[in-house]
Amino acid sequence: MGKRRCAEADGRWNSRMPLAMRQMWWCISIGLALWVASVEATAQSIRSPSGRLSLSFVLSPEGTPVYALFYDGKEVIRPSRMGLSLKGGEALLDRFSVVRVDSSLVDEKWEPVWGEERVIRNHYRELRVILQQQLSRPRTVVLTFRLFDDGLGFRYEFPQQPYLNYFIVADEHTEFRLTGDHKAFWIPGDFDTNEYAYHETLLSQIDASVGWEAAEIFTRNPVGKHAVQTPVLLKSAQGLYIVLFEAALVNYPAMCLALNPVDYTFTALLAPDAVGNKAYLQTPTHTPWRTVLVSNSAADIAASKTILNLNEPSRISDVSWIKPQKYVGIWWEMHVGKSSWNYADTNNVHLATTAWSQLQPNGRHGATTERTKRYIDFAAQHGFDAVLIEGWNVGWEDWFGRWKEEVFDFTTPYPDFDLHEVTRYAAEKGVRLIMHHETAASVTNYERRMEEAFRFMKAHGYSAVKTGYVGRIIPRGEYHDGQWMVNHYVRVAEKAAQHRIMLNSHESVRPTGLHRTYPNWLACEAARGNEFNAWSRGNPPAHETILPFTRLLGGPMDYTPGIFQIRLNYYDANKTEQIHTTLAKQLALYVTLYSPLQMAADLPENYERFLDAFQFIKDVAVDWEESHYVEAEPGDYLTVARKAKGRDDEWFIGAITDEHARTARVPLRFLSPGRAYIATLYLDAPDAHWQKNPMAYRIERYLVGNQTVLQLRLAEGGGAAVSIRPAVAGEDKRRRAY
Repeated sequence: MGKRRCAEADGRWNSRMPLAMRQMWWCISIGLALWVASVEATAQSIRSPSGRLSLSFVLSPEGTPVYALFYDGKEVIRPSRMGLSLKGGEALLDRFSVVRVDSSLVDEKWEPVWGEERVIRNHYRELRVILQQQLSRPRTVVLTFRLFDDGLGFRYEFPQQPYLNYFIVADEHTEFRLTGDHKAFWIPGDFDTNEYAYHETLLSQIDASVGWEAAEIFTRNPVGKHAVQTPVLLKSAQGLYIVLFEAALVNYPAMCLALNPVDYTFTALLAPDAVGNKAYLQTPTHTPWRTVLVSNSAADIAASKTILNLNEPSRISDVSWIKPQKYVGIWWEMHVGKSSWNYADTNNVHLATTAWSQLQPNGRHGATTERTKRYIDFAAQHGFDAVLIEGWNVGWEDWFGRWKEEVFDFTTPYPDFDLHEVTRYAAEKGVRLIMHHETAASVTNYERRMEEAFRFMKAHGYSAVKTGYVGRIIPRGEYHDGQWMVNHYVRVAEKAAQHRIMLNSHESVRPTGLHRTYPNWLACEAARGNEFNAWSRGNPPAHETILPFTRLLGGPMDYTPGIFQIRLNYYDANKTEQIHTTLAKQLALYVTLYSPLQMAADLPENYERFLDAFQFIKDVAVDWEESHYVEAEPGDYLTVARKAKGRDDEWFIGAITDEHARTARVPLRFLSPGRAYIATLYLDAPDAHWQKNPMAYRIERYLVGNQTVLQLRLAEGGGAAVSIRPAVAGEDKRRRAY
């Protein structure tokens, strides 16, 4: 609705082009006397709808496509090359000429099935440059640029044509030439995992080898000393925030970036397949969008919807069955060693010759009928939507660390898990069930069994699935982030949608906005989640303050917050691990780390020890009418306020910090004028500290209005969570917050 387009095809210089941009392009043309007419014909520029961002495109003297990006007249991306090299054919790099240029303005609004906002504006200026490569057999490539007020998206498009049909991409040569030695928030480039902790260094100091010793990551394949993963966040000395990423990753490998630390140039680095090829394509086709987000406000970066807008609209016509939800589950107790995924300890038992029914139970299996009922009862009592059950199916004894084809069949429960009784009991209590499909990275096995597995799920009342891909991928030689696996993840989303099943994928490629196209794809892991705190060096206190500016730009994360028992020697006196936050910060994460699928990850018995704090998890929404990023600095702090969708003017606030204490200042201007509200504040206690006293908290209630400014003190590694609802007659209105 509200869609507007205007034709603006014009090959002349834009008179409003920033001076620096004009000087750059004139310097190119002055030195190329024989090319003056050609450059003038091919140089193009467009401005974003507000005029803040400017894009220029030109062909070099060799006919190589070159683009540059400016913010308020200042360079963001210096002139950077574009192009692909092909296997067994001439590269799509040079000898191009411009055939036609089209430009248009798009301004439309759309409503996501779920999200941070009820309505999203999609407003950009588009430039389409149709190029023909001057060969004996000419080939056509279309470069499409979309310039938003907060960023750029561009991609390569290949129309159907006589001399370019089926082709193999050997490499992509897209460049991002930066203007200086910016500060960078990065993780090592790796085609198999996104689960590294973030580093904060200058570009010139990037050394990805410092993360290669991360032994707690089971499957890792780092790809170069100066390689980083996308999205990578940068901050210039002038305070400009820049994110390099991609959108709509389909039928193509995920993009890492290789840095030249001398001139600060990043070049696309694609995951290869088992024989070294990057992508197999057939026209008509296109690549994913390459994206550059730019703003002088960190809050605007976190709030950006450009990645989402670059994805296609929903392919699911009836979305009535797709429901955001909160869940509990049999999961954390395995991570802390209280129980196990496996039913038996095999030791000398050979599984190939022993029936599952003959295995001797280890007495620690978590997913028993009795234990599952305990979670179902807890969910029903406290209003949770669903229960996740991990370790319910046979095979867990014989897979970890083995590159094995046949492990799980996704339909056979362990002897102590009565699937029919659990289904009946959950239905009686009004609780949904989430099934777990750990593939053990044997993807060919999952592909063969997926249809049967989804039919089995529907027959037993499961409306959502959590998939897992721990291990080295089978077929052997493929990577988690390669084209073959990228296509697999999409197939799973499509197949799940056919069966009206919602999807939560773990150990998959990081998301790139595809939840717009497949809204049943509620969440992914694809980053270092909360479970790393249970059995490794953990996540540093700054970790959650970086994710909203990096990984979460592509889509929701199943981070699994809500751990109340912070110190893990509670379960075993020999354990030294702990969660690297305060308890109050665990509450705040439900607001700051957006997801329509939020887990109350701790054990029911732990929540029952802190029912007053647990109330916030029960109350907080998972679908939002609007969101406000109040204060933000990557790696330091973040404060977010959100209005719950479908509720009477209810708001929730989350504020988090890194290892430094600070005070978050939150003006409540977003509240309705003249209306009184009751705010419940879940705060770090005065002596709280993520290491020294992590479980100390206090709860306060105040009367507030839209003139109120909350001052929330955050302890080291701490946070604050606030719920706000309209006051009702008879409530105590004497206490006020300022």
